[in-house]
Amino acid sequence: MDRSALTRTVRELWEGDILPSLSDLVAVPAISPAFDPAWESHGHLAAAIEHVRAWLADRELPGATVEVVQLAGRTPLLLVDVPGTADPAGTPTGTDTDTDTVLMYGHLDKQPPVGGWSEGLGPWTPVVREGRLYGRGAADDGYSGYAAIAAIEGVRRSGGSHARCVVLLETGEESGSPDLPAYLDHLRPRLGRVSLVVCLDSGGNDYDRMWLTTSLRGLAQVTMTVRVLESGLHSGMSSGIVPSSFRIARQLLDRLEDSATGEVLVRETHVDVPANRVAEVREAVASAPGMLVEPVPWAGGTRPVTDDEVELALNAGWRPTLSVTGAAGLPQPDDAGNVLRPFTTLVLSFRLPPTADSGAALRAVERALTTDVPYGATVELSRVEHADGWNAPELAPWLRGTLDVVGEEVFDAPWRTVSLGGSIPFMGLLHEAYPEAQFLVTGAVGPDSNCHVPDEWLHLAHATRITEAVSVVLDAHAKR
Repeated sequence: MDRSALTRTVRELWEGDILPSLSDLVAVPAISPAFDPAWESHGHLAAAIEHVRAWLADRELPGATVEVVQLAGRTPLLLVDVPGTADPAGTPTGTDTDTDTVLMYGHLDKQPPVGGWSEGLGPWTPVVREGRLYGRGAADDGYSGYAAIAAIEGVRRSGGSHARCVVLLETGEESGSPDLPAYLDHLRPRLGRVSLVVCLDSGGNDYDRMWLTTSLRGLAQVTMTVRVLESGLHSGMSSGIVPSSFRIARQLLDRLEDSATGEVLVRETHVDVPANRVAEVREAVASAPGMLVEPVPWAGGTRPVTDDEVELALNAGWRPTLSVTGAAGLPQPDDAGNVLRPFTTLVLSFRLPPTADSGAALRAVERALTTDVPYGATVELSRVEHADGWNAPELAPWLRGTLDVVGEEVFDAPWRTVSLGGSIPFMGLLHEAYPEAQFLVTGAVGPDSNCHVPDEWLHLAHATRITEAVSVVLDAHAKR
C-alpha cells in the first residue's frame, strides 16, 4: 500500500467529501429514542439514516450494497456491505457469509441538545472554527460512518487490501442500544465470520496519539419516586407530622452511596481490577499527565476527588459511580411556595465496572430502595435499564505490531490505552457473539470534546489521522 497516497487520499476525502455532508448531518435533530418517545412520527432518525445513505450511494465502492434495515417496532439501522479486495494470492474475498469479515460500528442517534451553547453555536447549527466542527453528533458519533467508508476507500485507492467490510450504523446507542440484540440475531447469518471489530465511538486523553479503548463500563439506571402524600399540604401545618419525601430519598441514597467519599456501597457493583489494566492506566497517565483534570470546567475552587491521577483514571474506568441525572417534584425556586411536596423523583444513573454483572447490580439496587422504606413511604421504580460493560481480549501480535507502526508513521507518538467510563453496549454483545475476534475500539473524541453537553466539537485533523490509521489496520488485517 502506497502510504503517501493513502495520506493524501484520506485528507482529500475529509476536506472535500466528508466535511460538507457531516455538517449537514449535524443539522438533523436525530435525538435518541429514550429522549424522544415520538421519534418515529418526528422522523429525524429516519432522516439521518437517509442522509448518510444518499452520501454512501455516491461512493466508488464496486459491488457494495447499502441497505436500511428496520425490524417492526424498532429503530432503523444502516447496513453497508463492501466486498473485499483480492487477497495476495489473487482470490476474491467476496461477500458470502463464510468469508472473513470486518464489522465496523457507529451510530447516528444523538443526545438531547441541552442549553448553554456558546454565542454563535448551537446543537443543530454546524460551525467550523479553528479546525473544529461544532454541533450535536459531530463527534458522538456522526463522523464514524464517514470515517469507516473513507478508510476503506483509502485502502483501495492506495493499492492496499482489505477483507469484506460490513459497516453497521444504528440509531439507538445513546438510549443503551435496546434494539441491537434483536438486530444482531437477525443479521447474524449475513455477517459471516467476524474476525475484526472496528468501533469509532470512542477516544482518549489527548489528540496527539491513537488511543485504544480496552474496557468500557456497564450501566444501570432507575428512576426512583418517593411518595408520601396524594397531594401537597401547607408546610406550616404539616411539617413535623408528615415526613419529607426529600429526606426519605436522602436516606435511601445513603444505602447506595457514601456521601462523604462517593463510594458506592452496593457490593454487587464492585469487581477486582485486573493487574494488566492497572498497568495500562499508569502508562496512559504518564503519557498525558493532567489531561483527566485540566479540561474539566471547574467552578470556583472545586477540586477533583483525589490528586492521584491513577486513582482518578481507575475511578472513571473500573469503579462504580452514582450520578443523580434528573429530578422531578421540585418546583423552580421562583415558584417554590411553603408547600410540603407529595413526592420527590430522582433519576439514578450507575456506571459499573466492565466485568460487573449489571443485572445483579440492578437487582441489588432495587432491593436497597424498596426494602424497609422509612415511614412506610411508597417507592415507585420506573425507566429501569441495565447493560453489561466490556473488557477487551488480548491483542493479537499482528494488531499490536500494526498499532506500533501507526503510532510511529501516522501520529509520531506511541499509541496508548484507555479504560473508558462510558458505555457501548454493542461491544459486549459482539464479544459474546464473536469471542475469537480482535477489537479496535478507538475514535477522535478527546477529553474536552464536550460530548453530551453544550459546544460538542470534532477535532477534524485528529479524525483524519484516525481514519488513516484504520486504513493501515484494515490492510494489515487482510495480509495477516
